This record gives sequence, C-alpha cells and structure tokens, in this order.
Amino acid sequence: MSTAIQATVWLPTTEAAKLLGCSTKHLKRQRDVYGGFLEAGVHYAFGTSLTASITWDVELVRVAFHRRGLAARKGVK
Repeated sequence: MSTAIQATVWLPTTEAAKLLGCSTKHLKRQRDVYGGFLEAGVHYAFGTSLTASITWDVELVRVAFHRRGLAARKGVK
C-alpha cells in the first residue's frame, strides 16, 4: 500500500505576502496575537529567536482568507 506524503512548505513573511497578494503588515495583523483569525502553529510559526522570520503556511492562510471573505460577503446583502 502506497501513501503520498505531502510536506507543508513554510515561507517567510515577505514571500508569503507576495503569494497571497497582500502586504506584510496586513498579514501580520491577521495573527491571533493581534485579535486576528490566523493561529500560531497552524497558519504561522515563530522562528528560534526574536529576530528570526515568521514563517507561514501559505495554502492554509489562503483558505482562511477565503473563508473570511465568504463570511463577510454573507453579511452584506
């Protein structure tokens, strides 16, 4: 039996923001530590030091942005 293993690619903030079509500031403001909906350990991860880049799971962030956009559109009629 063969199982496919898909590795999650974690990208630094600048690269992730470019792929998501948003600014680095916007991306960082969506983190749960600022009252946003992106969760530490799920959507993003801190580096090993205070100056290390935050890395992002771009695909999971894209899904979260899409769900948030859908919810916003349902509220507007």
